Amino acid sequence: MASPGSGFWSFGSENGSGDSDNPGTARAWCQVAQKFTGGIGNKLCALLYGDAEKPAESGGSQPRVVARKAACACDQKPCSCPKADVNYGFLHATDLLPACDGERPTLAFLQDVMNILLQYVVKSFDRSTKVIDFHYPNELLQEYNWELADQPQNLEEILMHCQTTLKYAIKTGHPRYFNQLSTGLDMVGLAADWLTSTANTNMFTYEIAPVFVLLEYVTLKKMREIIGWPGGSGDGIFSPGGAISNMYAMMIARFKMFPEVKEKGMAAVPRLIAFTSEHSHFSLKKGAAALGIGTDSVILIKCDERGKMIPSDLERRILEAKQKGFVPFLVSATAGTTVYGAFDPLLAVADICKKYKIWMHVDAAWGGGLLMSRKHKWKLSGVERANSVTWNPHKMMGVPLQCSALLVREEGLMQNCNQMHASYLFQQDKHYDLSYDTGDKALQCGRHVDVFKLWLMWRAKGTTGFEAHVDKCLELAEYLYNIIKNREGYEMVFDGKPQHTNVCFWYIPPSLRTLEDNEERMSRLSKVAPLTICPPHRL
Repeated sequence: MASPGSGFWSFGSENGSGDSDNPGTARAWCQVAQKFTGGIGNKLCALLYGDAEKPAESGGSQPRVVARKAACACDQKPCSCPKADVNYGFLHATDLLPACDGERPTLAFLQDVMNILLQYVVKSFDRSTKVIDFHYPNELLQEYNWELADQPQNLEEILMHCQTTLKYAIKTGHPRYFNQLSTGLDMVGLAADWLTSTANTNMFTYEIAPVFVLLEYVTLKKMREIIGWPGGSGDGIFSPGGAISNMYAMMIARFKMFPEVKEKGMAAVPRLIAFTSEHSHFSLKKGAAALGIGTDSVILIKCDERGKMIPSDLERRILEAKQKGFVPFLVSATAGTTVYGAFDPLLAVADICKKYKIWMHVDAAWGGGLLMSRKHKWKLSGVERANSVTWNPHKMMGVPLQCSALLVREEGLMQNCNQMHASYLFQQDKHYDLSYDTGDKALQCGRHVDVFKLWLMWRAKGTTGFEAHVDKCLELAEYLYNIIKNREGYEMVFDGKPQHTNVCFWYIPPSLRTLEDNEERMSRLSKVAPLTICPPHRL
């Protein structure tokens, strides 16, 4: 705990030595903080390394405490002068704003939190650090007390929790961090996330989130233009993720064919059938279960050796369903499958959907980012013929989680499908265009601001910046493919260059390299391959 009269936490390195013990290193850190935070960084450094401030001696792994200057006498609000001593050991959350005289402890506390965050951000990009300090669940549960208590903890302990949480977090911005479908930490996107959390508002009406609502309108329109719908016409919404976006599409497609389902439920409609490839995302079945359609009503269509839906099998299964008296209502084609990164033949699928009057949805959660690239967007040829599209900028485009959009070609359909006319929230006598009140077309009432991250990054990068990002990622995937395709001990899952960044290969242990390629070999390989992944302690 901090001693009385002191109070600014300066968090150091894991071994407890810390940058603050070295003035030169500390001031170098100051420059980094200023680079990331501008005015806040300047304040932070003034507080940390002013003429009258000296780092306190410390040992072990506990954070160090730095004394602040005496209180200022200015009347500015908020005050940017060095703050009086703040002793977090005697302060609680109730001492922060909106408490009386809460401004100074609030600014000090938030600046200390910012210090923790900035050090973590910089460390995330340091190749000499580990991606994760891995501990098994029981180890972390035993090492720290995570239980919730009746009595409040002081702010000193709260800052410790912030530091501990990040100590064991995965550094998703680390150059050696790889996830299935997302990686990296974009600085502009991070700044946007901080801003939206500070604004802490809801996306359901224009009056409560005027700028954010307008930015969602502008961004969704731009995305629809890129898909190829004339003038960016249509509708859309940002949802909590690709699975929810796909469920929205299924819900709207059902409503389009049978509007009565909204009031009367599934008992009022015939047996509905949806179709998707056997390599598609599991969210299609999950959505069918949630909507009462049932997982058995999702028919999986065969794929070729590259993981692409076979159109002839799709048409065959549609005819089979119709012969049984069922009603085909949706085909979900995939643009960028999770494992192979395959792109279904959208033009052929569109022809079949048009022939049998079926809603065409394109799950481009993973592959939608390629629409930003003039070099690679051909892989989604035919997407403009879809009735709805799922596109997750938090995947290929590197926008911080979460950021998923559902785009719908027919304007007003989403509103009609979900609207409940809650007059106590969506009054009809407002003095602005009510179409900007988006809450009644969403399943949610409270809705997080997901658009600002994408919009701000788009402004910072431009479309050409996203294009360069996508092109580089696919270039690296092709490079990896060329490196390993003929390397001893490796075997490609399928022949030919990958269409997306998914490079699928087997590592063949020496003991299996001379075996004949048969079921026994594959069975043994399936057991061995996962064990070749680096164990947690080597990450």
